[in-house]
Amino acid sequence: MAAGFSTKRGLFSSKTLLFTKISPSSVFTQRVDSVRAASSSTTDSQHNEKFCLELVRSRDYDGFVSSLLLPEEARRSSLALRAFNVELAQVKDSVSQKTIGLMRMQFWKTAIDEMYRDEPPNQPVTAELWRAVRKHYLTKRWLLKVITEREKDLDDRAYRNLQELEGYAENTQSSLMYLLLECLGLKNVHADHAASHIGKAQGIVTCLRATPYHSSRRKVYLPMDICMLHGASQEDFIRGSREQHVRDVVYDIASQAHVHLQHARSFSHSVPAAAMPAFLQTVSPMRQFEQEVH
Repeated sequence: MAAGFSTKRGLFSSKTLLFTKISPSSVFTQRVDSVRAASSSTTDSQHNEKFCLELVRSRDYDGFVSSLLLPEEARRSSLALRAFNVELAQVKDSVSQKTIGLMRMQFWKTAIDEMYRDEPPNQPVTAELWRAVRKHYLTKRWLLKVITEREKDLDDRAYRNLQELEGYAENTQSSLMYLLLECLGLKNVHADHAASHIGKAQGIVTCLRATPYHSSRRKVYLPMDICMLHGASQEDFIRGSREQHVRDVVYDIASQAHVHLQHARSFSHSVPAAAMPAFLQTVSPMRQFEQEVH
């Protein structure tokens, strides 16, 4: 009897366990948890998207406007890339010591590695950038080039020559354009050549346009070889001098930007029309630049 009773209890226990597994209330609870998890994920995604949008709107308005003009499938990814660039660009001005700046750059290097392992840090910009990486299969080396070049900029010194400024522009501005082209689904050698020259032109123009701001903080980053050629000192720029030798420095640097712009335009007939949205951000500053030069 004892053995039979034990068997019955065992059968009863198995039935109870089976019943528990298929209980309607249990299924309902699982569905509610699933819906809540999906809702939470959607909320986080919307928060991350809004964060990047507001960051770019406040710190890179030209980039914000041009991103809104992109095809819908590339718009959100463009804002993620520009938010990434803003985060890196503001490191230099937001730290008091180079060591702290290097730590922040290392965070981004590690974050990129983790994104490509599908383990992004829990941070709005990294989450949005990870989404763009997965959606468009973005090239990792372009992202790392931007970080590496921004890291070099923490040395806080003038460019030794015009070629060094061009290299900085290529690795920052041009790299971002290569990534934007990938967001548009384009892999075209002519578009890449145009992006390279436009990025260099934009980087040179940005350096020139930022000179009054930097000079007000007693910093001058203009290429030293051009300054020495015309006998212009850093103090001339800090004082806001408009003497001819200072104007000659600006003219020579601006002329190099114009050369790159002309090279970029020479590809206009061979670059696919679908690539043009990637270059929209350059329209306003380049038009203003040409008007000022002429």
